[in-house]
Amino acid sequence: MGRFEGKVVLVTGGNRNTGLDLVERFAREGAKVFMCGSSAASTAKGADALKARGLEGIVAQPCDISDPAQVTALFDTIARESGRLDILVNNAANQGIGHGGPLEMEADRFWDVLKTNVVGGFRVTQMACNRFFMKQESRGVVVFLSSNTAQRAIRKRTAYCTSKGAINSMVRALALDLAPLGIRVNACAPGYIHTERWNTLDPKLAARRRLNCPLRKEAAGADIAGVVAFLASDDAANMTGEIVTCDAGCSCQHMPEDVDV
Repeated sequence: MGRFEGKVVLVTGGNRNTGLDLVERFAREGAKVFMCGSSAASTAKGADALKARGLEGIVAQPCDISDPAQVTALFDTIARESGRLDILVNNAANQGIGHGGPLEMEADRFWDVLKTNVVGGFRVTQMACNRFFMKQESRGVVVFLSSNTAQRAIRKRTAYCTSKGAINSMVRALALDLAPLGIRVNACAPGYIHTERWNTLDPKLAARRRLNCPLRKEAAGADIAGVVAFLASDDAANMTGEIVTCDAGCSCQHMPEDVDV
């Protein structure tokens, strides 16, 4: 029997990249999984990818988590089809790529990133608590996907780094307020993850990126899914308000060895 047998899980942004691995991990360990992408097309593509992995019974519904009406509709579906929710994985994110540096970035593009990553994540968590967790004897668990960029900024990604720093603070604040109610809130903070974008990188650039990792290898989505599954499981029953870093050792070094003098 899997660790999540009989559990109901929602993975936002479960339609691509690491999201697919998160959905697969929970499904393989026995959970009934709901997932969403931000559009009908991306959600359908994700559902097809999961079927290609041999996964059946995944409930896929489009939901842009920055839109309150779409979030409500998603939770209506969960209520209708399962009647409960045990684990929420806040994975959906606006990457904020291509917005330029802080001097030329348009303010509304900055807000778009925060509206999804911070406000959207809060909204989904609030609804999970009010509609399900607080009405169940077995209270729920929330796991956010943060980033090591919350602590170590990267260039031309001001909005994204800001949003991940806000997520870390929100995780601690939510954990503090919800702990007496029996609800745990934690986060996994990845570094480099091998996604579709890595497939288009010049091999020399990819090799240089890996030099930033003491373990010499970026995470696979399955690596991140393993940490998230641990945080969501009873193995982490006495953990809340924690940010668990999974970044191949990037955060433990002062700088990469080729410039470390």
